[in-house]
Parts: sequence; C-alpha cells; structure tokens
Amino acid sequence: MTLVSMFDAVQDATRAGGLGAFNVISIEHAEAIVAGAEAAGRPVVLQLSENTVAYHGSLAPLALACLSIASTTNAPVVVHLDHAVSVGLVHQAVGLGISSVMYDASALPHDANVAATTDVAAWCHSRGVFLEAELGEVGGKDGVHAPGARTDPVEAAAYVEATHVDALAVAVGSSHAMDTRDAELDYGLIRVLAAAVDVPLVLHGASGVPDAGIVAAVSAGVVKVNIATQLNKVMAGAVREALAADPKLVDPRKYLGPGRDAVTAEVTRLLELLTVSP
Repeated sequence: MTLVSMFDAVQDATRAGGLGAFNVISIEHAEAIVAGAEAAGRPVVLQLSENTVAYHGSLAPLALACLSIASTTNAPVVVHLDHAVSVGLVHQAVGLGISSVMYDASALPHDANVAATTDVAAWCHSRGVFLEAELGEVGGKDGVHAPGARTDPVEAAAYVEATHVDALAVAVGSSHAMDTRDAELDYGLIRVLAAAVDVPLVLHGASGVPDAGIVAAVSAGVVKVNIATQLNKVMAGAVREALAADPKLVDPRKYLGPGRDAVTAEVTRLLELLTVSP
C-alpha cells in the first residue's frame, strides 16, 4: 500500500474505525509507528509538528526519512505536517512531497483565522494537498489554550463553509501534552459537531484520553485521532529500564532499540483499538 493520501485514508477510516495519527520526533518513532501499522494491518499517519522542526532545526531530514520509510512498507501511510503556524513551513513541506498539512491559525482573531486559513486552503487545494485546520482552541497547547475550551457547532459549520478546509480539529475536552489518561470528553458535543460539519473531525490531545474514551469518541464521530505524549511515555520508560539494567551502557542502539520496540507495541495496540467501527 505504501504512501497514501489523507483524502483516501480518512475515507477508509470512516468505514473501518478511527485513523491513528502519531507524532514523529526521531527516526526511531517513524520506524516504530510504521512497524506498528504493519502488525495491526491498519493505515497510519506519521505527523511532524512545527515544534519538532524547531527542535531539529530543519524540516527536510526527518520529513524525507518519513517519506522514505512510508515508501517501503506494505502498510498505508500518510505523512502529515502538524500544527504549522508558519505558511512558509507549509510551502516547504509540500515542496518536499508531504501531501497533508495542518495549518493552525487558531491563535489569531476569528476573522484573521478565517482569512488566513482560506488562503492556505486555496493554495493547498491547487496542489492536491489535504488541509486540516482548527477553530477555537484545543486545551493545553503550549500552555495557551484553556482545557475547558469547547468548539461551537454553529461557528464550526460556518468556518468550514468559509475556508473549505478538509478536516477540522475540535475542542471537546482533551488537552495537549497530558501525561495522565483521565480526560473526560463531551461525546454529545462530538455527535453534534459531526452532524454540523461535512468534513472529518480530528481529536487532538488523545494521549490524555483513556482507551474507552477513544473508542467512544470514534463512535460519536471523530475520524482522526492524534497521539504523541503517550508514545513518548512508553519510549522513555523502556529507555530508562534499559539504562537502569546496565549503568555502563553507552551504545544508543542498546537503549533506543528497546524504546523503539515499546513504541511499536503501543502503536499496534492503539491501532487495533481504533479498528472498532463506529
């Protein structure tokens, strides 16, 4: 199946359960996530955030690695730019071959968000690129968004109609960067939002949502489920365990390898969880 478009992936997800989207920070993440997709027999999204680009100092090396890994697997893989606030970064990603982006103008005043997102959507669509966007604020992003934020269905419908985006990230009770899994989602609001807009809903901050909550969110209408911190927790735990077992260990392959294996197992488990059809 190899590299696929987000347009195809979200259509398939609506028929067979949610679409798992996992953030890539290192090449070990990308390798592990794709291995998990192969084991689960499910499509997957490799996400590169603007924060990760800043960490590496450049988009190209990790983006090209993700595209290469996607091209050599038998699992359907989408490579996606996540939470880009820079239009220039969107242009760079598309130029490298990334065909799905999230442009995040949610920190702008509403009218400015609509105008900027409309322009980016038109640019992306002229190049066959899928565009995800965000109205309002999903909790916890860089300490700016209030965890109690909620997306208004009427505003959501108007926003989608005005901007022509292909997917909408919504605030329904989750929060970015949670290291506990106790977020309580508003499933009634998810159902109302799914009925109000004609594009797939995206749940950001799903690391903080328990398994049963993820299943319920997909059943209520969420299509794309974003997970980052949960994988980092699993990887860090495995690395700590390897280093504790051998305090003299210096070869990164001896501790990053177990970290990668742990992420593979967790991705497999989460993708199998998402197989539950709504």
